[in-house]
Amino acid sequence: MMMLNNISTWPALRWPWFILAGSALGLELVALYFQYGMGLEPCVMCIYQRTAVTALIFAPIPALINPQSIILRITSLILCLIAMIWGAQIAYEHVQMQNPDNFMLLLSCDVIPNFPDWLQLHTLLPSIFEARGTCGDIDWSFLGFSMPQWMTVIFAMYLITLCAVFALRLFKTRSI
Repeated sequence: MMMLNNISTWPALRWPWFILAGSALGLELVALYFQYGMGLEPCVMCIYQRTAVTALIFAPIPALINPQSIILRITSLILCLIAMIWGAQIAYEHVQMQNPDNFMLLLSCDVIPNFPDWLQLHTLLPSIFEARGTCGDIDWSFLGFSMPQWMTVIFAMYLITLCAVFALRLFKTRSI
């Protein structure tokens, strides 16, 4: 029980938000290593997943400023949930595109990312957000999982952990 009480305090502390942002930064660095170190060119779906991970670097910033503020904590929570859910959805769609039985889905893979006009990441930072690969290619796997399968697992783990910590906090402290 003591450990559950301890976990319920995490959202009001800085270090868990820092670990979330740091782990997302680590994933971005790994993606850049795959791209530039191993020569694995990202496709549009990879770029969208990369964008969701980038959002997870920045989403904790309000809570990092003042984790005691419920408004800043809720802001970070909502931003993280949006990034995690969107990232998991994109990763899952990418997995479906790589399934040979779903060949028609590959036709829905764009060549250029469809970012909003006010945030054309692929032109602002082409070395990070430009798509050069093909969605159907499986150039890398680890333990039998392709990269989008691993990203589905990673986004799901992020989401489950965040929801569990906040559910525990809500149950223990009756507060977010």
